[in-house]
Amino acid sequence: MAPSRAAEPYPPNLHPSEAEQLVATIKDWSIAHGLAVRPPPAVISAEADPQGILATTVPVTLFPSPFPRICFEQAKSIQKAYNKLYASIAQDEGFLEEIVQQIIEVDDFIAELWQVHLKVKEEGYVQNLSLGLFRSDYMVHQSTAEEIPTIKQVEFNTIASSFGGLSSQTSKLHKYLAVSDYPLFKKSLQTTELDLPENQSTKSLALGLRSAYDAYTKSENIHPCCIIFVVQDPERNIFDQRHLEYELQQHKSPISVFRLPFAETLTRTSIAETSKRQLLYHLPSNPSKVFEVAVVYFRAGYGPGDYPDASAWNARLQIERSNAIKCPTILTQLAGAKKVQQVLATPTSSSNLSILTRFIEAEDPSIHGLEDTFTNIFPLDDTPAGQEARKLAIDPEKCKGYVLKPQREGGGNNIYRTAIPPFLKSLPETHWKSFILMEIIIPPPVKNIILRNGALEQGGVICELGVYGTCLWDQATKKILHNEEAGYLLRTKGDKSEEGGVAAGFGSMDSCRLV
Repeated sequence: MAPSRAAEPYPPNLHPSEAEQLVATIKDWSIAHGLAVRPPPAVISAEADPQGILATTVPVTLFPSPFPRICFEQAKSIQKAYNKLYASIAQDEGFLEEIVQQIIEVDDFIAELWQVHLKVKEEGYVQNLSLGLFRSDYMVHQSTAEEIPTIKQVEFNTIASSFGGLSSQTSKLHKYLAVSDYPLFKKSLQTTELDLPENQSTKSLALGLRSAYDAYTKSENIHPCCIIFVVQDPERNIFDQRHLEYELQQHKSPISVFRLPFAETLTRTSIAETSKRQLLYHLPSNPSKVFEVAVVYFRAGYGPGDYPDASAWNARLQIERSNAIKCPTILTQLAGAKKVQQVLATPTSSSNLSILTRFIEAEDPSIHGLEDTFTNIFPLDDTPAGQEARKLAIDPEKCKGYVLKPQREGGGNNIYRTAIPPFLKSLPETHWKSFILMEIIIPPPVKNIILRNGALEQGGVICELGVYGTCLWDQATKKILHNEEAGYLLRTKGDKSEEGGVAAGFGSMDSCRLV
């Protein structure tokens, strides 16, 4: 993917003085524009910053990474079909129950989520509208230099799909450097050759939240309405979330937005004693001031660590049984399980029809577009396909082409290559079925320079493209009320790193230079 007209290598070789100047520029721009995170404990200890007042530049590439235009356009073009697919999966309780029953005995977290759904179902859901702020993640696949590159899906995120706020800022940073007569960009290639696509992820994701808020407030409300961001506390990635919050308030009709630490849900919210079961938010500074929650946006609650005790599950139940529009509901969160991705990508032996026809009409051309993004994923259950996959997973040589994934979000959970056999052998075989085995995608080589915690890392990198989507639908009527592609995220890591999560400390923020 190297640029054909570049006068020098891309990215350019930096002299120490050039690197110092560029790093200083990026650090200042990033803090001034909120391209930042709270520093990790390894950089600044809690004792050194007891009030949590410090911020630092998010790990970021110095230059936008080359990315095939054909793959970028392919990923963006299919996002609305993916939104519709996962909305349909969330509406198919029977399908999700089949998935859950396969892993419920060996995955307590999935089991607890399902129990919350069953409790609300028994009482009766009062809110049919459901909101998804999704992100579909891809890597470029290109077996040979002569082969046309294509994208293959790494995963589909249905809860806490992060970095939309920081991604648009990263694009702005690289555009700023490209048009500000910065000598290093001109040293590499003419500015006119830098094809940096627009990235409206902050505005687009906020628009998705606003669409749900507007739908909720069409009905009569008992209190002024608001949106709640359910968050972890402490939260290092706070500025990413703040950008969405500020965007919701920078409108001719600003929306009240409040941050609610998940652990404080039961003390700061209550359910109205009405048939609609409105979720009420009580201001901590003035408990007599009450807001009706129109939308709950989860940036917490996606992993077992957010549920240390029974009260956390009671908090999730309280939100789920309320009239607030959830982003996501329990069923939508379960739709994002890796087992669902595996079932979608595994051909069915009983029919020539794709399982996608359960959710999308068979004549819909988007089915082929979706299937083109699937990579090889296998179950580790007792089925014939699962038994064959088990042989691959424990083979000391064949395992080198695979990654083992649990039903988890948030990064840092996967097991790679030769670490797979000893990991599986440390578990009872009855637990293996809670994992999926995915063929590792091998992308073409790219080089870049990453700024992380003030130090530069230069060399080969691997890029992962995420495309955001927003979707609002009615679970009862199955009508789609809002469906949009919502910008992109490019995460880049060193090519010796397996994991890619920025918040988890592996990846960095990047933007696309289309080639």
